[in-house]
Amino acid sequence: MSNVAELDKKLNDMVLTGKAMVGFEELYADDVVMQENNDAPCVGKAANRKREEDFFAMVEAWHNGALVSSAINGDVTFGEWTMDITLKGMGRVTMNQVAVRRWKNGKVVSERFYYNKG
Repeated sequence: MSNVAELDKKLNDMVLTGKAMVGFEELYADDVVMQENNDAPCVGKAANRKREEDFFAMVEAWHNGALVSSAINGDVTFGEWTMDITLKGMGRVTMNQVAVRRWKNGKVVSERFYYNKG
């Protein structure tokens, strides 16, 4: 499967069914670069795996999540997400963000998240 649209759908479906880390292992490049807003980028699969695991460890409950809209332009995919989650020590929150992924050779090589930090 090398079609960017199919790969992005597969990854989005994994996120929505609680298998985000399975998707991470399968569909992210070893040298992936991930970034939150204008924060410093996090480079490499190992460093980003830790970052993702730390985030999911903070999630006490996943109430609802949805991919509100998406688009594709060449090897770049865009997804507008909303998540209703309870975070440990923070309570229930609604998170809205846009994820921009860049694909190469069937893997995510870059992912950047845009959201209001509040």
